Amino acid sequence: MDYGMIGKLEKAKRYAEDRHHFKFNQFDLTFHGDNNEHHVTYDNGVFGCDCEFFLTHKRCSHTMALEILLKDMIAETVEA
Repeated sequence: MDYGMIGKLEKAKRYAEDRHHFKFNQFDLTFHGDNNEHHVTYDNGVFGCDCEFFLTHKRCSHTMALEILLKDMIAETVEA
């Protein structure tokens, strides 16, 4: 590995340690839950999930887990 790449790798490690460098605007993922897989989306502060609980409450364990995981890397969630 050349010196330039070593420097970039070190910088990447520093960035990865500081969550404030990252702001997610949107994403789409499959959440592997205890019983089923769920399709979860996020778009500018608004979560979506295909589980039954989310349909009636607009939040669920899947979206709340992502809020915890991505703390400071997503906007405050907005209820649709």
